[in-house]
Formats: sequence, structure tokens, C-alpha cells
Amino acid sequence: MPGATRKHLKLRISFNRTFRLPRGQRYSSFAAAQSSDKVIRFIPKTEEEVYALKKISHQLKVDLWQPSSISYVSEGTVTDVHIPQNGSRALLAFLQEANIQYKILIEDLQKTLEKGSNLQTQRNRRSLSGYNYEVYHSLEEIQNWMHHLNKTHSGLIHMFSIGRSYEGRSLFILKLGRRSRLKRAVWIDCGIHAREWIGPAFCQWFVKEALLTHKSDPAMRKMLNHLYFYIMPVFNVDGYHFSWTNDRFWRKTRSRNSRFRCRGVDANRNWKVKWCDEGASMHPCDDTYCGPFPESEPEVKAVANFLRKHRKHIRAYLSFHAYAQMLLYPYSYKYATIPNFSCVESAAYKAVNALQSVYGVRYRYGPASTTLYVSSGSSMDWAYKNGIPYAFAFELRDTGHFGFLLPEMLIKPTCTETMLAVKNITMHLLKKCP
Repeated sequence: MPGATRKHLKLRISFNRTFRLPRGQRYSSFAAAQSSDKVIRFIPKTEEEVYALKKISHQLKVDLWQPSSISYVSEGTVTDVHIPQNGSRALLAFLQEANIQYKILIEDLQKTLEKGSNLQTQRNRRSLSGYNYEVYHSLEEIQNWMHHLNKTHSGLIHMFSIGRSYEGRSLFILKLGRRSRLKRAVWIDCGIHAREWIGPAFCQWFVKEALLTHKSDPAMRKMLNHLYFYIMPVFNVDGYHFSWTNDRFWRKTRSRNSRFRCRGVDANRNWKVKWCDEGASMHPCDDTYCGPFPESEPEVKAVANFLRKHRKHIRAYLSFHAYAQMLLYPYSYKYATIPNFSCVESAAYKAVNALQSVYGVRYRYGPASTTLYVSSGSSMDWAYKNGIPYAFAFELRDTGHFGFLLPEMLIKPTCTETMLAVKNITMHLLKKCP
């Protein structure tokens, strides 16, 4: 194996990993990927395999889907990489000669993208009731939907902006609940990473379910009577828009760097809690770049300011990501037990059991550092350290078969099961949280 490693680590291959739209196309899932781009999974079993895989991944400039940084790859780490055709040949040859086991998750990424795009064009983007919650929506569509709800459900919904993004887009929030003074609140954000489209789909689903069921469902009625929900359907508005128009697999924000051409910051590494420590990168071209300083991103700054202002009333923070099928709670930046562990762990246990009761889908749960990996500067840790006692991050479906390209046919089951988990956490909050 050492000989094979040295041989193949000499490869130098360059390619464009950006999935761009042909001129005039609207949805980036139509993006012009090279045919036979692949998504490949490998799980290194020894330190030698870890070293070799890190080297070849760096040299081939793979687009890492899981984990979020090559630094997280260690013995036993499930590693999913997207690699274009010219690089995939070299990587597969290396894996075979080095006798490293692998699995091709997506054989032809372009075909998968086109299949999803065809379904989008075939299915009506509006349902009989007006808005189709079982398809992915562009930023413009989501914001128009928010404006519409603000006009048609003024008794339960109030829409407002907490600031503007780097590119000048409004950062809209929906405040959901019956108007009352001194109510506790829950914060929910989706789409902090642009390519994780199932996140914003869930935020929209949650609002829809609340509006449709609050009269018939005693639990939902209690939730809206006793709590406000601050819902941010798209946190990373610039990145999300870019993932629809230019690069389907874009992750970061879209801010510019004065010294590098690479754009964007990982909005989930930019918070002032062990900022730019383990699990974050100081290099602007990395997907886990922490930014030039904490809260450098206007999106992060705006949300942090809002949470600071309302932290006496906000009792839970929920952030929705993909993919891994996990329910995570603090700490993410260190291996330690939170002071209210028993209460938070109990809420997580009940939530994943409720979720599993719908379709049998299993979620792992636990502290983020031990369940997923150590990462500093996350929104969840920041929320917890700033006095919000219930802080959770969901990693929604799936575990890699579709990855970031979760088909629209799975939006409904994913959101249906997740809804039960969120309701469970919220009811736990009403009963238990001080």
C-alpha cells in the first residue's frame, strides 16, 4: 500500500467544481455539471489510510460533502466526496490499488441533477391551496410567501426584517403566535448553509402546519397560545440564492475577502464562542472558514444582535441543517457536559423517539462534539452560552444516499417526522424549562 500511495499522490489534476447554470436557466439544479461526476464514500480504517486519503483529497481538490472539513477525517469517519469525472478516475484508481474500500453513492451527478430538475418542471409549484410545500422554492418565492402570510394571517403572523445581508438582501423573520405580553419564545432558523435545501423547506412546513392545525390540535394551540416562534426560513440568503443560480453545492455566505479571490464565510463558524478554534479554518478558501473576526458576516451579526436583545424571553434555539439524521445539543466546541444535561438529554431522547414513530427513521442524538465532531464558533453553542437553555441543531435526512440532493418526494415525510420532534421539544419546554 505505501508504494501505491506514493504513486498516486503525485497526481496533479485541476477542474472546475462549480455547477453553473446555462444562460437563461432559472434553477441551479439544471446546472451544467460534467457527465459522470460522482459522489464517493470511503471509511478509512487505519492511520495510514487516513493520511493517504487526506493527501489525495487535497491534491484532487475534492468537494467534501461529509464531514465539512478534511481535518475531521480520522479512523472510522464516514467520508463523502463529490469529485468531477477527470478526478474520479484518479481517485478510484488510487482507492483500488491501495485496497481501500469505497462505495459510489451517486454514479452520475449530472443525471441526478437533471432528474430532479425535470420533476421540478413537471410538478406544479403551486398546490390547490396556492403554495406547494412539497417542492423546493427559490429565495424570491419564499420571501413572496412570507409577505403573503403576513397579509392573510395578521392575527398570528408578523413579518419583519432584522437587517441586510452582505449583498443587500433583507433578513426576514416571521413572528408566529397569539399576541400577548411576557410570552416566552422559540427561535428557529434554517438554511445557514446554502446547499442544504431541506432546511428552508422544513421552516416553511412548520409555519404551514401551525396555521392549519392550531384550531384542531390541542398541542399546537397550546404552543401558539403560550409561546412566540421567531422563524427565519433562510438564514444565509445570499448563499441560498447563489445555490439556485450558480452553484448548487455552495455552502458559505457570499462576502468578499480583500486578500483572496475565494468568497464567503461558514456562517456556522463565525459566532463568538471559541471562535476559530478546533474544527474551523483560518483560510478563506476553505468551506469551514471562520471569517476575519467573530460576527464579521452581517447575517450572523444581525441574528446575534436580535438574540441578545431578546434572550430573556427566548428559551429555545433550533437550527436546521443536513445531512446526517442527528439531533445535536451543546457542547460542540469541547468535550464537556452541559449543566442542564439531564433535562436537555431527556428532551432529545423523546424527540428522536417521536420522530422515529412516523416512518421508522432513526436519528442519533447527543452532544455535538461526541456525536458529530468538535467545531468552534457555532450558533448552537453561542445561543447556549448566551443564556438560551435549550439549544439544538438538527441534521435532517438522509445519511448519504442522496446527500444534499434529497428528492422533493422526500420533503413531506422528512418534514412530517421532524414536525413531531419539534413539537415534542416545545411541549417539553412548556412543561419543564425554568
